Amino acid sequence: MRRPLVPILIAAVVFLVAVLLATQGGKKVATTPPPATPIPQASFVPGLPTPTESVLPGMPPLLNPTNIYAADAANQFSPTVKGYPSLIYVPNTLSNSVDVIDPKTDQIVEHFAVGKDPEHVVPAWDLKTLYVTSDEGNSLTPIDASTGRPGPAIRVEDPYNLYFTPDGQYAIVVAERLKELNFANPSTWQVTHSLPVPCKGVDHIDFSADGTYLLATCEFGGNLIKVDVATQQVVASLQLPSKGRTLAQPQDIKLSPDGKTFYVADMTAGGVYLVNGATMTQEGFLPTGKNAHGLYVSRDAQDLYVANRGSGSVSVVSFANRQVAATWSIPGGGSPDMGGVSADGSVLWLSGRYNSEVYGFNTTTGALVARIPVGSGPHGLCVYPQPGRYSLGHTGILR
Repeated sequence: MRRPLVPILIAAVVFLVAVLLATQGGKKVATTPPPATPIPQASFVPGLPTPTESVLPGMPPLLNPTNIYAADAANQFSPTVKGYPSLIYVPNTLSNSVDVIDPKTDQIVEHFAVGKDPEHVVPAWDLKTLYVTSDEGNSLTPIDASTGRPGPAIRVEDPYNLYFTPDGQYAIVVAERLKELNFANPSTWQVTHSLPVPCKGVDHIDFSADGTYLLATCEFGGNLIKVDVATQQVVASLQLPSKGRTLAQPQDIKLSPDGKTFYVADMTAGGVYLVNGATMTQEGFLPTGKNAHGLYVSRDAQDLYVANRGSGSVSVVSFANRQVAATWSIPGGGSPDMGGVSADGSVLWLSGRYNSEVYGFNTTTGALVARIPVGSGPHGLCVYPQPGRYSLGHTGILR
């Protein structure tokens, strides 16, 4: 039987309006995340799916299942970054600027203004672009990594930090102020799914070895949350121990080379918690120093460098025995924060958050080999280029 024409025309108009509303360029669109694959329920957050057990489709396979950092060995560059200038990019949160340092001379060779409160300099998944995340300025400033030159700012809402899913399909904008993880198209920056999170002060992220889930730290809630990457949903939470009436303050997070344990820096406890991401249970704690903050893996994947911002030191944690093997102190004190390891693994570069300077530590001797004045409030500096095949974000989580 022929259907009446008017209802058909009305339905068509409604459909077209919906499409137009869902594709407005540059605006956040509340859409439904990718359909979830049916997964058996476990003892996680009630009513939410548990993570999948398979490797995330589209993720480049691990080179070595027992060492997720096998692609990050000294000077093992991707062909993509061949010929890129070796530089250190320093975002100055209080100066609203970026200082660019030549590590060969320890001199600032470039300086440019960016949006208000630049927090991190983040390599894109494809390694070609660096993004300066200015959360109060609601912008990303792209830097052409082949030249070190900045481009026009991109309007993005509250980008405190920035990550990329292991398959390269989504950028994850960490909107700390809004308490959201916003999954966006990394080319157009159109948000396709905005995920509200039960996480006060969502800050830092790392991914499981198989790429199927991520753990995010909640600085002001004292907990970690687990997000299924495929379904883009929160599936579990873990509250870290308080110190008296003071909540834990988890900061940076890094996965062990064997993919079994997440190391979580905690400013309140002054050390790193060891967390099993599969079961979301705490397995141990290592004291390192006051206000433990940034975490970085050595080029040989043997050690974890822990920046103790409050004690002006760096602790070297051995992955093999889960113990502090050495402590490097800054002469006269300092505030080591965020950074990265040089491409050859010989120097650990860290920002001095409260001292307007950048530190370079010799990773063999622990000696301070560089102390460079920069702008005010330096934070998530990026050493670039780095070894690795693709970037998961932050100041350089490459695999």
